[in-house]
Amino acid sequence: MLAVRLFVILLGLLVGWLAGGALASAQADELGRVNTLSLMLAGALSALLFAPRAEKLLTGGVARFSQWYASLSPRAVAAATFGLIVALLLSVLLNSLFQDLPFYTWWLSLLVTAVLGAFFVHFAVGHAEAFGLLAFPQVRRRSGSKLLDSNVIIDGRILELVRAGFLEGELVVPAFILRELQTLSDSPDTKKRTRGKRGLALLEELRELRSIRIEDWDDPALNTVDDKLIRLAREIGGKIVTNDGNLGKIARLHDIEILNVHEIAVALRPQVQAGDQLTVTITKSGQQSGQGVGYMEDGTMVIVEDGLKLRGKPARVLVVNNVQTNVGRMIFARLDREEKKELPA
Repeated sequence: MLAVRLFVILLGLLVGWLAGGALASAQADELGRVNTLSLMLAGALSALLFAPRAEKLLTGGVARFSQWYASLSPRAVAAATFGLIVALLLSVLLNSLFQDLPFYTWWLSLLVTAVLGAFFVHFAVGHAEAFGLLAFPQVRRRSGSKLLDSNVIIDGRILELVRAGFLEGELVVPAFILRELQTLSDSPDTKKRTRGKRGLALLEELRELRSIRIEDWDDPALNTVDDKLIRLAREIGGKIVTNDGNLGKIARLHDIEILNVHEIAVALRPQVQAGDQLTVTITKSGQQSGQGVGYMEDGTMVIVEDGLKLRGKPARVLVVNNVQTNVGRMIFARLDREEKKELPA
């Protein structure tokens, strides 16, 4: 950084000038001026030599301070400020009472102020949730509130859950989620713009079915939307409705309940057991030789042994196994005996 190097060089010039001024008192005027200029030049060159190291130390210190400051909660900062104000007012009162005592000097007054400040700041930060309410009013706590994530709004299936009456309680959309949808709808990328507009349109439909509360809450100290959702859910005592599996894992670590619409959809799929007969249309080949792949109406993949011979045709199959994976359910089957007889030799 050029500004840091210029500051270090000016500091070197100042040190050289002060040293030259100290020597000038014991020397002739002309010799003193020459020595002062020499010392200033030496100080500037020394500063220029050590400027890269000073720049590295300074930028590292600034980066650490910025990281520490960004990690502070606004409520903690407000609480610490309140505690410091109380300490300063109390120190003024004590100084006025004890100023006539012979042993009460200025350094003792400064010590009392420092002790009071340390105590009240530590106490206020330890109770930041209470003291922080002075600057950041607490959001309303309502049991049964459901916080909607942006991905579940864009997905659209929540609309059917509300229509069917499976999603009770107050629906809450945080203001930062609305801003995220607006940013997507204004994006130059076509896919993002379509997703954002779909989310805003779905909120309009949802508002016609149920009342939606827009929670005008934000925490500048939190960088990601997921962190803000978790913090808000904790403060209002609500549940998060989402499709994001990673968000669900983190939220559960914070003891926050999650309603994952995708998990609900998987749980409501019809159960298929070994020995059941199905009729599927083979649409493509599988990973192994001769395998055919079809799909049920709900999107469940059916892998049929020797089913590639019936590609493009509906086939009666017998379920052999039913496997649940992270991405959904997979069914393994083989052709029904009657179907095998109809195959060409």
